[in-house]
Amino acid sequence: MIMDAKETIRQGKAVLGIELGSTRIKAVLIDEDNRPIAQGSHEWENQLADNLWTYSIDAIWFGVQDCYRDLRANVVEEYGVEIETLSAIGVSAMMHGYMPFDKNGRILVPFRTWRNTNTGVAAAELSELFNYNIPLRWSISHLYQAILNKEEHVGEIDFLTTLAGYIHWQLTGERVLGIGDASGMLPVDPETKNYSSRMIKQFDELVAPYSYPWKLEDILPKCLLAGENAGVLTEEGARHLDISGNLKSGVPVCPPEGDAGTGMVATNAVKQRTGNVSAGTSSFSMIVVEKELSKPYEMIDMVTTPDGSLVAMVHCNNCTSDLNAWVGIFREFQEMMGMPVDMNELYGKLYNHALSGDADCGGLLSYNYFSGEPVTGLSEGRPLFVRSVTDRFNLANFMRSHLFGAVSVLKIGNDILFNDEKIKVDRITGHGGLFKTKGVGQRVLAAALNSPISVMETAGEGGAWGMALLAGYLVNNADDRTLSDYLDTVVFGGNVGNSISPTAEEVEGFNRYIKSYIACLPVEQSAVDCKK
Repeated sequence: MIMDAKETIRQGKAVLGIELGSTRIKAVLIDEDNRPIAQGSHEWENQLADNLWTYSIDAIWFGVQDCYRDLRANVVEEYGVEIETLSAIGVSAMMHGYMPFDKNGRILVPFRTWRNTNTGVAAAELSELFNYNIPLRWSISHLYQAILNKEEHVGEIDFLTTLAGYIHWQLTGERVLGIGDASGMLPVDPETKNYSSRMIKQFDELVAPYSYPWKLEDILPKCLLAGENAGVLTEEGARHLDISGNLKSGVPVCPPEGDAGTGMVATNAVKQRTGNVSAGTSSFSMIVVEKELSKPYEMIDMVTTPDGSLVAMVHCNNCTSDLNAWVGIFREFQEMMGMPVDMNELYGKLYNHALSGDADCGGLLSYNYFSGEPVTGLSEGRPLFVRSVTDRFNLANFMRSHLFGAVSVLKIGNDILFNDEKIKVDRITGHGGLFKTKGVGQRVLAAALNSPISVMETAGEGGAWGMALLAGYLVNNADDRTLSDYLDTVVFGGNVGNSISPTAEEVEGFNRYIKSYIACLPVEQSAVDCKK
């Protein structure tokens, strides 16, 4: 295996996937059998500047370069070879947000991430105009909000893109975007596989009184499907990525995608009637639907797979951050008592103990809102734990309530799909940090969604691996297979993972929990109003 991997790297046959997540940038190198053979990473955090969440351009490039440097160092240490060329490269990142550039390639305002919730007026007006749900974090919402705010930079915009689109542009010189990420800039037409021409016309008419020198279509990246030509790594791009100077230019680079798209690929969930749930710092579910929903829903975003199939997405700004913070308290206690701390063991014991709690958490409630949560109508967040004197307050219920809290908003959105829209799904696959402790997050999510949940052994590889698979699809799809067929046969070989089905008691318990959770949302709102 080691010799095979060494030769794969030495001969330039390895494929590289990079994903810029909310808290970590990760690079994965895969071989010709799609197996990870090397990894690199860089930890980072967003910053609150002028009351908006952002990552600076300097932080972005330092992170990307440090991640690649870590990958390169690991390759040299394990295999004794340098990465000089690659078969293909793919870049993905946290979806949506706002990155406007002028004609000289200068960013006009700091990157506004998906986490910002300052676009409420714009999103509401556009949703009404388009008769289509336009979420707060989508690029078109940020653009129109900047227009409503009369921000001076808007007239100077020459190019508007996402974080993945920006990195790709700098590596290749190409202003393009994979359709999955593009569908979070502006809705796409599932028939034409391009931005909605109707909505482009409506938007241009809406902002015509401002007399900007651009039309919307002119400043958006070109929309591409998985497997389409998206350019090659330039000399400048190679230096951007590998500051050591070893990496050569000319490597094909696949269309850049968002983290939702790479999650679908990493879980083999791009076919209709399949779905996946990504649960980490934020969470989202992606259900590939067979037709349009009967009407727009504020809680559900309509995006696409990387090959253009329609997807109903429930996106939650918050997931495991508060849960992790509470585990951190137990770590502090162990350290204070002079006990050695193994974080994997600590998570495992606390999570598994939660399974012994009451089906409804004994009445305890957890609101994990580090930031605002559009699905439940909160523009800001305050982490909050709620109980009454009659509730069953013990460690098992305490931990169970925080696990339930991590997926509660996800349940609220998906209940619309399954109960109101009668959407059918054959398989839902989970991936992300919540599922790292075997069987626990999987069982909790199964109870929340009243559906079997599968987890694959490869799920821990994450979005960077999914992005590497998309890059591999660009150069290794000799038989011209569809993306779903390529994943089914070439990558996964029919493996659908290990499945857990919920019991009737677990489903009923979560339903009781969510009823109290929704009833007590005014308590969370009060915390936002009173605690600054």
